[in-house]
Amino acid sequence: DSPDAVHEVEKWLPRLHAIVIGPGLGRDDVLLGNAKGIIEKAKAKGIPIVIDADGLWLVTQHPSLIQGYQRAILTPNFMEFSRLYESVVKDPVDGDDHHGCVLRLSRAFGNLTIVQKGERDLLSDGQKVLVCSHEGSNRRCGGQGDLLAGSLGVFAHWAFLAGPEKTNGQNPFLVAAFGACSLTRQCNSQAFQKHGRSMTATDMIAQIGTAFNKLFET
Repeated sequence: DSPDAVHEVEKWLPRLHAIVIGPGLGRDDVLLGNAKGIIEKAKAKGIPIVIDADGLWLVTQHPSLIQGYQRAILTPNFMEFSRLYESVVKDPVDGDDHHGCVLRLSRAFGNLTIVQKGERDLLSDGQKVLVCSHEGSNRRCGGQGDLLAGSLGVFAHWAFLAGPEKTNGQNPFLVAAFGACSLTRQCNSQAFQKHGRSMTATDMIAQIGTAFNKLFET
């Protein structure tokens, strides 16, 4: 929240592979203004950007901030998605066409990758819609979205670095999103098996290693 925050963070950007903006951010005008400046600087350097939580509030108010920046990934829940959709598409969400709405929002943003979180995660890059229904649990705990956003930052870098030959010609950010959604759900499933209804996001984090190994290394 310092006056020179954007300048100070800009010094770090050449060392960062991706940035995640939103979790724990809050909606203070100074903080949002700084986040806006950091997003602009990251875009100028071509850094993948994951935007979640209060970062989505910022984008809802200023859609042009990431319009057409195809290295951005937005991770809204249903309520955040509805606000984004009405702000950018200028129509209310069609509750009978969830797939079409995710596709339309991505296209309206210039083919950004959109991850609509829910009972099933819907992912689109404006070209196709993927559904991640990997088994989780009936317990969704606070902080789960932060785990998704953070892992998505890592996966986005990996997929982008891997290139089209290793992602079978698929959009690397869509591949990354599917991987991060699957990992988060696997962590949720494993933590629930161990802790049941008392599970917290901390318990899910403890499962990242084994969940990653089960999904991607075996």
